[in-house]
Amino acid sequence: MADCLRTPSFETSAGWHLQAVRLPEGKLLPLDEVIGIRKRLKEEGRTVVFTNGCFDILHAGHVQYLNFARSHGDVLIVGLNSDASVRRNKGPERPINSQENRALVLAALEAVDFVIIFDEPEPAPLIERLLPDVLVKGEDWAHYVSGREVVERHGGKVILAPLVQGLSTTNILKRIQSGNQKGT
Repeated sequence: MADCLRTPSFETSAGWHLQAVRLPEGKLLPLDEVIGIRKRLKEEGRTVVFTNGCFDILHAGHVQYLNFARSHGDVLIVGLNSDASVRRNKGPERPINSQENRALVLAALEAVDFVIIFDEPEPAPLIERLLPDVLVKGEDWAHYVSGREVVERHGGKVILAPLVQGLSTTNILKRIQSGNQKGT
């Protein structure tokens, strides 16, 4: 089964241990296929982590967040808000990047094993189908974590990730619009 998660590795003549690159397109699978993989992972005793977001303009805060999430399990599944979902949540000017582009960029990250695009306003229905062992959300969502009840009811746990101060897509867009290109 999880052969798709076990990338071939080899040792170089200089003693470096390297893994072959897993192509991003292989991480973009239909929900039913990921559910099947998730069931097999559970049978193998592997820990599946889920997180979600818009990930509109990927920045260092996102990368640290996704690495944090991945550190809590064996496999990280990212639920990505569709373009329509982002517009409903963030307004008519968003997203900046299309769902296809955002999904491909996320899938290119080593920490991310699978990306699933969802259209609902929040990920609770997706979480209910996947039943992850760990649900990670940014600490700014401590007041409400969509899907918390179903994860905890099935014996999973919810972990709040620390935020990287000053880094957010909204702040980046404000700096661009104001002409202040100086980044953090």
